[in-house]
Amino acid sequence: MTELTPETIWNLNEKELLKLLESDFFKSKHREIRFYAPSFSYYKTKHYCSSPNSFPTISVTGISCSLKCKHCGGKVLETMHPALSPKELFDLCTTLKQNGAEGCLVSGGCLPDGSVPIDGFVGTLGRIKRELGLTVFVHTGIINCDTAISLKQAGVDAALIDVIGSAETIKKIYNLKVTQKDFAQSLKALDKAELPFVPHVIVGLNEGKLDGELEALKMISQVKPSAIVVIAFMPIRNTDMAKTMPPKPVDIAKVTAIARLMFPETPLILGCMRPKGAARGATDVLALKAGVDAVAFPSEDVIEYVKNEHFLFSFSSFCCAQMCLDANQLKTNQ
Repeated sequence: MTELTPETIWNLNEKELLKLLESDFFKSKHREIRFYAPSFSYYKTKHYCSSPNSFPTISVTGISCSLKCKHCGGKVLETMHPALSPKELFDLCTTLKQNGAEGCLVSGGCLPDGSVPIDGFVGTLGRIKRELGLTVFVHTGIINCDTAISLKQAGVDAALIDVIGSAETIKKIYNLKVTQKDFAQSLKALDKAELPFVPHVIVGLNEGKLDGELEALKMISQVKPSAIVVIAFMPIRNTDMAKTMPPKPVDIAKVTAIARLMFPETPLILGCMRPKGAARGATDVLALKAGVDAVAFPSEDVIEYVKNEHFLFSFSSFCCAQMCLDANQLKTNQ
């Protein structure tokens, strides 16, 4: 095969990609896989059952979002605990801690500029770290240097940010007036602040087709992410894209393989947002073949694959972004 580059993999047809994934090129250097099953979604297999309280998600805007993205329409916010003021946030986290929470993901709807209005909560996030000792991840959206630095000073464990590489997707799906440059500048702000950060690349967000994922990875390559999460568009009921076909497992695997090639030493994760149903098992197994180090809410198929391939594996009740902190514990077993 021709020398592999991101562009080479991007242009492979399905048969060529599957052949590549069956080779040893992407074979994991680590023989240990981490599985994550946080409490914001119920998960139960014969191997593990998620805790209902261990790692909840919180929205600082409640169900409010200015964007009304076509793929989400604010529906995801309805699954989160609302905390509309710093006091509500601290009180909620205190209660969650008493009920067994070990950490939380603080998120929220976006303002028209694509940012999550987190500034007014930074002091409280620091208090949550100091007084409650919870692991705190923050989903930032578009972010500037000052906010990134303040999150670092507050002791936030990691920032999560979706990175969109397609101008069409930004405008048509997100209803945003920002550009790819704004996402690139956000990455640089997080990098400059020396805050651990975990970019998320969304496969097939432009109505199920590949569009801009390679460009998103190239933007990420200009900084030093703590981990990278590959997720994929999945239809959500009662949204504008509820009947849109999601990307195929092979498309998700293609982006995952490119990420592995471009970031050989960076923890790589198949995240929680990805199509459900019959294709999920194939998606998960192909992601393992493409070299991921971790999978959120793994299918039974991928668990059996890991067992058959004699990988060590373990489950965690944390958000999969925890992989950026867990990575140092991975054991090399070649």
